Amino acid sequence: MATEKPRASVEKITDLALAITKKYISKEPETVIGIEQREGEWKVMVEALERKAVPDTQDLLGRYEIRLNKNGELIGWKQTMIRKRSDRMVPPEEEWVVTG
Repeated sequence: MATEKPRASVEKITDLALAITKKYISKEPETVIGIEQREGEWKVMVEALERKAVPDTQDLLGRYEIRLNKNGELIGWKQTMIRKRSDRMVPPEEEWVVTG
């Protein structure tokens, strides 16, 4: 039995996540920092500007996990952290699985 491929492309999911950040979270997205498709849904991690500061190294950035179904419809979102722009983030060591 063949597994069903997701219907939305990575590019479409990325664009949707950025639009959701603006529309529903009411924040200006900075960047997509991660995207994963697993078990029929997409999880996209977006960083967004929470508070502008001077100097900009003191800006606060929020990190949001946005969940979309395989068609790109919003399932839910949550804020996972807030950090200063100048904080050094060391990514956890994880094994990445490439789906094809």
